[in-house]
Amino acid sequence: MGEVRRCRAFKYRLDPTVRQRRDLTDLLAISCEVYNAALQERRDAWRMGRHRVRRYDQTAQVPSLKDTRPDVVRFGVVPIRGALLRVDLAFQAFFRRCTAGEKPGYPRFKSRARWDSAEYLDQWSWKITESTNRLYLQGIGQIKARLHRPLRGTPKTCTVRREGRHWYVIVFCVDVPAEPLPPTVAMVGIDLGIASLVTTSDGEHIENPRHGRVAAERLAEAQRSLALKKRGSKRRRKAVERVAAAHRKVRNQRADHLHKLSRRLVNDHDLIVHEDLRIVNMVRSASGTIETPGTNVAAKAGLNRSIQDAGWAQLLRMIAYKAEEAGREVIAVDAAYTSQRCAECGHIAAANRVTQAKFRCVACGHSAHADVNAAVNILRAGLARRLAARSA
Repeated sequence: MGEVRRCRAFKYRLDPTVRQRRDLTDLLAISCEVYNAALQERRDAWRMGRHRVRRYDQTAQVPSLKDTRPDVVRFGVVPIRGALLRVDLAFQAFFRRCTAGEKPGYPRFKSRARWDSAEYLDQWSWKITESTNRLYLQGIGQIKARLHRPLRGTPKTCTVRREGRHWYVIVFCVDVPAEPLPPTVAMVGIDLGIASLVTTSDGEHIENPRHGRVAAERLAEAQRSLALKKRGSKRRRKAVERVAAAHRKVRNQRADHLHKLSRRLVNDHDLIVHEDLRIVNMVRSASGTIETPGTNVAAKAGLNRSIQDAGWAQLLRMIAYKAEEAGREVIAVDAAYTSQRCAECGHIAAANRVTQAKFRCVACGHSAHADVNAAVNILRAGLARRLAARSA
């Protein structure tokens, strides 16, 4: 087997001029128009003649736009191809869900207000120069970029994204070299929770900041202000921006905390073991249907919000890619009975979990914090799994 090609995305802040901001806004508008036109063509072709339009059929029509719609190709054909790829991916996801028997969700038309990114798939249409801190985009020119960290690997594609009033570029690189850290001979099991975001097998409790709960009143106030505004008015547009900014702040606070936490865990430990959680299933609604309504719906909804606010899935993803880059090992183990098994004698019983925070074994009397006991069990399960894999 060949060496695994490591892929990474590097995100940088852009500082465009007034003219460049206007051009970038026009770029997004054109990309959105192309997406909607391609979606309309596919819908019409299937409805009128049961003909399936392929991505390459639509890409072949792009050169003719230079004569019929020169305004569409003012930024080159590469962003247009990026929009066509997004249409194709949307239909691929639709057909995949149909095949799997899931709720498909037919691709929908996009509003310009919600279209915030444009993809550059070919390298000849864009270039990022680290020596001058500039991003070149065809049809726009050299844009000042804040390259706060060096690019690593080979740049392949880039995405220009608008977030509120700011602009960013995400550069996707392949063949990113590893940066192994010196060994520490330390191993840790981590238990994810709500009261404590992470509890380690060493007995450390890492606080859950609960950014969403802290900002709940501010978010609610922004939403109430938005509900009072007349649709289509300037005040409503400003209210929408305030709501988006409030949510964006919570997202950035959560990501910043999880980045720092995942970096510390990876730097300090050679082996990290965590539960193999099915978080998507854990946050499913309990409302049920009209025929079979759910129970404890409000309590389950509150638990779902707390899990999503904690950002478990995001933390595990960060640990995984940071560990891969640093040469660390991460093992996911079955979560069954980790909170009910005694870390001293191995006895499993639901009665061992006295309260949410207290564990006391009914067999041997071992007492400990429930999350620490679970983290120790998680670490031992990971060590057993690693031993079995090496002896196989």
